[in-house]
Amino acid sequence: MRRLTLLPFFTALVCMSCTHVWGFAAVQSPATTASRIKIRRSSTAHRRPTLLGAITTDGEKDPNEIIATRIVVTGDVNGGYYRSCVKNEAGRFRKLIGTMSPPDDKSERAEIYVEGKRKMISGFVRWCERGNVGLSQQITVESVNEEDAAGLLDDFYVQTGRE
Repeated sequence: MRRLTLLPFFTALVCMSCTHVWGFAAVQSPATTASRIKIRRSSTAHRRPTLLGAITTDGEKDPNEIIATRIVVTGDVNGGYYRSCVKNEAGRFRKLIGTMSPPDDKSERAEIYVEGKRKMISGFVRWCERGNVGLSQQITVESVNEEDAAGLLDDFYVQTGRE
């Protein structure tokens, strides 16, 4: 019985995409000096096509649907730390696009407009509702209104109120 043994310096190249995982490994056997094993695992069986405004078979709304949401928050929203946290959370971590209104010294109120996938926006709304950002900022969400996405922006912008 022949036995395949892996090289001590196992070489692997893995290319991952949303539908397939490919792996190549160099192996050594007594009969051949080097042969290639190709491994393929398909993961398309669980995927469903997504349409804008589509409702899944369970009656729930599609988590990959592109929507827009307007969030009104009150509290310590005029500071630079909270505004930079909102920009990082929305723009960097959740890949949402939108704007945050400029600071107003008279009111402790700000409006955040975001567009993106429904699941990312719902996570961002939960982050906003958490309320405690940093050491002393206390934030309260006044309202959350879902709208149709306009698609006019290409990034998340925090307006500073400066000309």
